[in-house]
Amino acid sequence: MWRWAAAGAHRAVHRPVAAANEGVPIPALKLRPLRELVLRAGSAPGRPSFLSAASGLVCTGDELCVVADDELHLGRFPVASTLPGKLLRLMPGSLPVAPALRKRRKADLEVLLRLPVSVEWPRGALLALGSGSRPRRGRGAWIALGSNGRVTGRAHPVDASALYARLASEVGELNIEGGWVSGESLFLLQRGNRGNAPNALIRFALQPMLSGIRHGQLAPLPPRMLKFMSLGDIDGVPLGFTDGTALPDGRWLFAAVAEDTANAYLDGRCAGAAIGLADARHRIQWLRRVEPPLKIEGIATSGAGNTRRLLLVSDADDPTVPAQLLTAALR
Repeated sequence: MWRWAAAGAHRAVHRPVAAANEGVPIPALKLRPLRELVLRAGSAPGRPSFLSAASGLVCTGDELCVVADDELHLGRFPVASTLPGKLLRLMPGSLPVAPALRKRRKADLEVLLRLPVSVEWPRGALLALGSGSRPRRGRGAWIALGSNGRVTGRAHPVDASALYARLASEVGELNIEGGWVSGESLFLLQRGNRGNAPNALIRFALQPMLSGIRHGQLAPLPPRMLKFMSLGDIDGVPLGFTDGTALPDGRWLFAAVAEDTANAYLDGRCAGAAIGLADARHRIQWLRRVEPPLKIEGIATSGAGNTRRLLLVSDADDPTVPAQLLTAALR
């Protein structure tokens, strides 16, 4: 059964997700595949020539930029064709090829967001961050954008461990999965699970965060807002945030997945996924299950007005299966 509950704000115990609107039928959002995230070459010998665990998506000029939670690179794919993408290194080092060891040592890059134009970044920049679900997953990197919207130059490290330690003291088991900039705020999304970890929307003042990013160290800043949010469930499995993106009027879209796991480390069966819209006051306006029921981990939009559409990337939870880029009409 597909159920959702109106989002609420609280700072106490995470409440059951299926509540006031239990049993309300919501029409499915039909997804159309555009391409598989095939690469010119894998990130290392023994690695496949595609991204499999896509986890964050941003449109920049004529490219789609994607991070994958089991890579140390940024994937760059042409918008206007299905030609293979290429990789740009975000972090130094290497990861084991064996899946279990790779999972243990990965940076778990889950967040990819666009930073605004500034003196340091005349065309803006991209910021990638790890989930914070383990100590080695508190790293990230920023890289500048050029005049054509493409990434340019080399990546610069960002250490988010101090900020994440503070957040963990407030939300419990940390699993940061998405983020965006809107106005004078930087937002992060905490992904909940069926254990004792809630979904949360976290808002920071933008300028102090930008200062930390430029200097490579995010200070343990207090959030301007911390809102716990219930998203409902699919077949009894609670939905958890996997990514979000801002709209020009202050509203925001998000992707959420019902993954049957009780913590931020272990994978579980994916019961389905949903796309939602929240207004500028962070109240959920609608939430729609997606068909087919892929594990959607990244969300972006393209176009404007009535022609705006969703762009989504999936994670197959199988290193032998390429991630997909999908689309859906946004009305």
